[in-house]
Parts: sequence; C-alpha cells; structure tokens
Amino acid sequence: MSRSPLIVRTVPTLRRAIDSLRSRKATVALVPTMGALHDGHLSLVRLAKRRADKVVVSIFVNPTQFAPSEDFGAYPRTWKEDVAKLTAEKTDLIWHPDGKAMYPDGFATRVGLEGPAIVGLEDRFRPHFFGGVATVVAKLFTQVRPAIAIFGEKDFQQLRVVTRMAADLDLGVKVIGSKTVRERDGLAMSSRNVYLSAEERAAAPALYRAMRESAVRLKQGSDMSAAMAAGTEIITVAGFALDYFELRNAATLQPVTSTRDGPLRILVAAKLGATRLIDNMAV
Repeated sequence: MSRSPLIVRTVPTLRRAIDSLRSRKATVALVPTMGALHDGHLSLVRLAKRRADKVVVSIFVNPTQFAPSEDFGAYPRTWKEDVAKLTAEKTDLIWHPDGKAMYPDGFATRVGLEGPAIVGLEDRFRPHFFGGVATVVAKLFTQVRPAIAIFGEKDFQQLRVVTRMAADLDLGVKVIGSKTVRERDGLAMSSRNVYLSAEERAAAPALYRAMRESAVRLKQGSDMSAAMAAGTEIITVAGFALDYFELRNAATLQPVTSTRDGPLRILVAAKLGATRLIDNMAV
C-alpha cells in the first residue's frame, strides 16, 4: 500500500516541510494544479518524478484567475479522489492552502505582464486571466522553491507566459512543458469536460479533427488561409461558437504571415453550449 503524501496547509509548515524534502541535496519538482485531477494531471506528476527526487503537487483553486461571470464557485472540487490519486502516484507532498493563506488580508501585489501574455489569444477574451495566473504561480515558486515545475502544453499560452515570467524574474525554476494527454477520440483531457452533456461530448473532438486537418494541409504546402479555413469550418459545423482558431509562432505566439515563420502552433478556443474548451497542436 502506498504511503500517503504529507498534506500541508500553511506557509510556515510548508517551508519546514520543503527544507526537510531538500535535505541530502534532493531536487524538488512542483506540479501546480487546481485539483479535479485526471490522467492529464497525473502524467505531469509522472514526468516530475522522472525529473526530480521529490515531487510537490499544489491544489488551489485560484480565485484571481476567474472573472465574476466565470465558474469559480462551480469549478469541480474532488479532494478525496485527488488525494487517493496522488497517493497512488507516490507524491511526496500536497500543498493545499486556503484563500487566506494565499491572499491574506491586505494583499496588494500583482504581477504585470507583457510579451506572450498580450498577443490577442486568451488575453483577448479573458483579460484578467494571466495576471491572476502569474501572481499565484510566482507565489507558488517562492513558497516551494522547486528546481523544476511541470505545466501541461494544453494551456499553451499559459506555459509560455509562466516560462517567460520565471526567466525574467530570475526565479531559479526551470519550467517544463508536458505533452497534452487526450481521450481516444482526440479530445484533450480537461477538468471542464465534466460540464459537457452527452451530445456535446460527442461533438467536442471536432476541435482536434480541425487542428489535425489544418496541420496536414499546411505540411502539404496548402495556402495558409485556405488550410486554416478548412479547420474553422469543421469547428463551426460541429456547433461550436468560435473565439479563435489561429496559426502562431510557437516560441513568441506572434501572428505569422507564412509557414516559413515557424516553429508553428495552431491554437483554438471555442464554446460548446456553456463550456469553453481550448486546445493546440504543433505543425
């Protein structure tokens, strides 16, 4: 039977626990999450275990990255199931603060962002989002002081924002992206997939099919506009309300005018009913 992870809820206790984990010069990896863990999250934990001696998983549903109209209160919280999954993965420590521990009375500091945070993708539709993400991730990095941190590639703009922030602020953390884990039909695993009705779930893999179709056409030398239009049609026919379906430079997330402006990444966000899904694919 696997040993249960140490569960820590306050910053002073966390610092003592991290000092203990780092004894004998052990390297520490951090996997930041908001809980509701699925196989995609667990793939991050497994990668962390391969890259470091000790693994810390944070579970904190961060209110500052939700707009008033979004689903903070309804966001799935599955604490007991999450602990069982992390126990099975032999996680060393779970950092599970409450809102007061992360944002005590008088908290007045935010991380300001430029670069990949203001390229007209997620930031165009959720202008509050990356400021909230960057602030909480900066806190997690200074609290845990990991050597590496693992983020999923599904949230590709977030990965680029966090990587840039860690480098710019000399936080001493190597940010590593992990490949998106998908269902058999191609749908990217996400905690928000539970919101999909049966009919919506059947339609949702259209995002993956659209990216794949456009990527194939681009690789075959098709006109860039025509290749992206083919993917857009697949998405709209499936019943999505499209926010964006764009080809960007994978390093900077800036728009491209030619397939020679690579490395290239297709990024998509769209709503199916009340559920907003995002995904991306390398070209």
